[in-house]
Amino acid sequence: MSANNYFHSAGKILEEVKATQLENISKAAELSAESIANGGLLHSFGTGHSHLVAADVYLRAGGLLPVHAILEPGLMLHEQPFKSGELERLPGLAERVLPHHPLNSGDTLLVISNSGRNAVPIEAAMFGKKMGLSVVAVTSLKHSKSVSSRHPGGKKLYEIADVVIDNCAPPGDAILEHEEVPVPFGAISGITGPFILQALASEIVSTLVRKGIEPPVIASGNLDWGREHNEKIIGKYNELLPWLQRYHRTRSVD
Repeated sequence: MSANNYFHSAGKILEEVKATQLENISKAAELSAESIANGGLLHSFGTGHSHLVAADVYLRAGGLLPVHAILEPGLMLHEQPFKSGELERLPGLAERVLPHHPLNSGDTLLVISNSGRNAVPIEAAMFGKKMGLSVVAVTSLKHSKSVSSRHPGGKKLYEIADVVIDNCAPPGDAILEHEEVPVPFGAISGITGPFILQALASEIVSTLVRKGIEPPVIASGNLDWGREHNEKIIGKYNELLPWLQRYHRTRSVD
């Protein structure tokens, strides 16, 4: 049964992530916690399906408030998926997109790309480093090392980032095979990516506690006390996260 085979294979890869990536997750958490402790932000960015991973730590119940997801519509899949595939290979686009977001020196930038070969995520990492951000890559080393770079400079994402977290996906992302199906099927990076990012967010929380800082964790708005808790922590991020200003304006007319 393919569903059962998927559960089994996915479970093995999650165990591989756990066994091999905890040190890198801890390093990334230290960089991110330092950014937050100094009044900065953790940014997340991905193209194609990787934008789903980037969004998983953004405004999430039980997650950190000072997270800014860079969700560029043309690089996502909801408008025209083939167009987004072409755009993520376009050199120079990242430097047009990222300046419109509140990236500041001392922040941390997560760049998620399973293949790590396309121009936009590579140049996003380069732009982050140029701006003085710490850059953390979440990528498949097996895939990335098996293909050529599509960036004019020949670099891949894992060669640029300060910390690399391997999502342990195989080349091509799919983990199942069938004798009557000509290509592998059953993608895994959409499972290991959020698994890694939620582990990272959890480690950031404990790192902030160790530094003597109360972590700005969001409570679910579907809890009776959730809104009251959240309004206690959001004020300090008004200037860093412009959407919070709109939130306060709408609350003022309640």
